[in-house]
Amino acid sequence: MNGNTRAPAQIALIDLLDRVLVTGVAVDAELTLSIADVDLVTISLQALLSSVRAGGHRHDSDPRLAS
Repeated sequence: MNGNTRAPAQIALIDLLDRVLVTGVAVDAELTLSIADVDLVTISLQALLSSVRAGGHRHDSDPRLAS
C-alpha cells in the first residue's frame, strides 16, 4: 500500500452544524408513493436552513435593534 494515503478527516457534529449555518443549505425533495403506476401520495419538501447573519440581516445595521 502507498504510504501517502490519508485517513478520512473526522468532523464533530457541532462543527458540521456550524459550517452549514454559516453558509446555509437548501433542501428540495419530492417523494411519491404509487401502486401499479397510480400515484397515491406526493410529498414535496422545500427548506432553507441558514443563520440570521448568513442571511444578511444584522442587528447593528438597524439603530432600533441595537442595544
